[in-house]
Amino acid sequence: MTVLRNQSHHHVHQCGATLIELIITIVIISIALSGILSVVHITTKYSADPIIQSQAIAIAESYLEEILLLPITDPNGSNAGETRATFDNIDDYSGLADPGAIDQSGSAIAGLENYNVTITVADSTVSGVTMKAITVSVTLPSITTIELVGYRASY
Repeated sequence: MTVLRNQSHHHVHQCGATLIELIITIVIISIALSGILSVVHITTKYSADPIIQSQAIAIAESYLEEILLLPITDPNGSNAGETRATFDNIDDYSGLADPGAIDQSGSAIAGLENYNVTITVADSTVSGVTMKAITVSVTLPSITTIELVGYRASY
């Protein structure tokens, strides 16, 4: 007995990507991701800088306001035994260096320990009028020094 088989060959067309196409796709996606991640890294690295800088400016402004509210001449005529809590004239602040932002009573302000404040007071002549020039410098390792200068005339 003879069995006849139909031996027709059907060609099956496969749809898909070859190994080389997959490798090329992976390489392109890797390059794109590395570019995106480097931009994200740079953005997050410097995002806190404006906040730190504005905090330093706020600290300098508060010191400057505290100093400018005082008179130029010493009301009691003596600077003996004065601390920042008892400073009574502008010159008392000359040479003050606070390691970290400190309030008037000498207490450290939480969260501002790394901001170092230095103050100089010097005579300055502006348009023929002798004034006190108060320079408040606030430094932090990650930013450049912020300096605010205020002037006070004797009036």
